[in-house]
Amino acid sequence: MLVAAAVCPCPPLLVPEVAAGAAPELDAARAACSDAIAVLAASRPDLLVVVGPADRSGRGPHAQGARGSFRGFGVDLDVTLGEASPGQGAAAPERELPTSLAVGAWLLGRTKWSAAPVEGLGVGEPLEPERCIQSGEGIAARADRVALLVMGDSSACRTLKAPGYLDDRAEGFDARVAEALGAADVAALKSLDAELAYELKAAGRAPWQVLAGAAEGAGLRGALLFDDAPYGVGYLVAAWS
Repeated sequence: MLVAAAVCPCPPLLVPEVAAGAAPELDAARAACSDAIAVLAASRPDLLVVVGPADRSGRGPHAQGARGSFRGFGVDLDVTLGEASPGQGAAAPERELPTSLAVGAWLLGRTKWSAAPVEGLGVGEPLEPERCIQSGEGIAARADRVALLVMGDSSACRTLKAPGYLDDRAEGFDARVAEALGAADVAALKSLDAELAYELKAAGRAPWQVLAGAAEGAGLRGALLFDDAPYGVGYLVAAWS
């Protein structure tokens, strides 16, 4: 059963080494992510699953100890998803974490996560809402006390300089998502328009709907901890408990 969830954005710029001189611009987002992860730890989970968007190579499950890297962003920095098991070493999974899960692994490492075993799940952006919801239901059934760290950005079309240029629909879409996450509104997340999310480059849509499936019937309450679009991309942080 799902007992807690943290929702965080997943831009590589969240990692100070990647952001370099611009790192202070996301200090508030980092602090909010740390607060959300503290809620996960306080829930005393038996299992933590990190869910985030992934391309084809990063989809599917990733075991504890899976490795990620930010070398593709010009930074000599590697991360692992939770602590590698003793003796895992060379036997660690060869498939690298997708960027979203690497950012999640960095956040967990930053907060020195040790509250529960960790696994990862990369989901494709086009995954149908029904399948996302079914996946979430399956995750919630994995243990008596399951927590989720849900990685994903909202629209990338909030300004003229945004990656997706300006789209007048983006601000309204992001506001609906923020309201749903702040209220732990499972029905609202389930009803998100996948086609509109795709057009607005909202990579968090599928992970959020995995969360909705996992949270059905759990009776969790939500709190929105951060809501901004510093680079024309919607970044949201929320905690459910």
